[in-house]
Amino acid sequence: MRPLAQVLEGRKVICCVGSGGVGKTTVAAALALSAAIEGKRALVLTIDPARRLANSLGLKELGNQETRIAPELFAQAGLHPRGEMWAMMLDLKLTWDELVERQARSPEQARAILTNKLYQTLSTAMAGSLEYMAMEKVYEVHTARRFDVVVLDTPPTTNALDFLHASDRILDVLDNDAMRIILGPMLRAGKLWFKLLAAPSAMVLRTLARFTGTDFLRDLADFMIAFEGMYEGFKERAARVKALLTSPEAGFVLVTAPNPLTIQEALFFHQALREDRIATAAVVVNRVQRDPRRHGGPDNVAAMREALMLAQIKDSGDLAERLCTTLTEQSMLADLERREVERLSRTLSGVPLLIVPRLRKDVHDLSGLWQIDQFLGGQ
Repeated sequence: MRPLAQVLEGRKVICCVGSGGVGKTTVAAALALSAAIEGKRALVLTIDPARRLANSLGLKELGNQETRIAPELFAQAGLHPRGEMWAMMLDLKLTWDELVERQARSPEQARAILTNKLYQTLSTAMAGSLEYMAMEKVYEVHTARRFDVVVLDTPPTTNALDFLHASDRILDVLDNDAMRIILGPMLRAGKLWFKLLAAPSAMVLRTLARFTGTDFLRDLADFMIAFEGMYEGFKERAARVKALLTSPEAGFVLVTAPNPLTIQEALFFHQALREDRIATAAVVVNRVQRDPRRHGGPDNVAAMREALMLAQIKDSGDLAERLCTTLTEQSMLADLERREVERLSRTLSGVPLLIVPRLRKDVHDLSGLWQIDQFLGGQ
């Protein structure tokens, strides 16, 4: 078995976490591909609106339903998986609607929430909504037991707590007792709500209405009251999601890049996971600069000119000199990145660390993903 496969053996949910722009989507897809090659039924779930995952898998588009990667696409890449690979892209609004319909006590209550103007805005714009729904979809797919492993490409964030504690913020909004106490009388007043605003006891409502408008207050009251009786269901489900994340069935793969800023963010993320009693299963340092002189080669202008001559390449003016300068700069960059990787390895002693070098071209197909897997397997 390959090194990362050993680390993740037995995991049912794999979360690729880290800051934006480090290649989490690619690593997540590569892990799902590896699982499929090994005979598992694997699903990769992305939240990437740029649709890079769809392109790399040879698909025109992805939606909120699982899409199987066709066997002929594997054959074109020279791959013969013993299992299946599926992919989907999270639809934030649709996932919220499905959760409301499951948790509502009646179709009427679900309809009242889904048609509320404030809900339609909050379900896509509320802070933490994307993170919360990503884990909700993972939990839904996991409990359905349709897949052996689910790989999540988490939302990009520079603060680990945004992802880990999104459910707490959402639940605070849904169970805001203060707002419910203030706005409850407004809703119960029905069509006579405007008379309520004129009452001496409605000073708080009149003050709020001055800033937000009475229509907004009405929508907010409808929204808060419509969720009556559903909070406990949301709270219980959030607890189950947290229990899944901290269980041996889940594994967190921290993806980073070899520069000081993202390395520092990775260390912060690792510490935040530890504080939430979540262990980092492995660290992947992606797009590491190769040292162009690691296998020798010309290291001065005269040697470069000789190499160009042997390769029958015309040295027009200062070509040899410019090539030497470029090689020197790349070697220096590779050395700096190597030191950052070593610092990360020392700090996270005991956590498996895998390095994926910067490839010659961007990953845009299954062959490219399989090339990533070769490095994740230590080859």
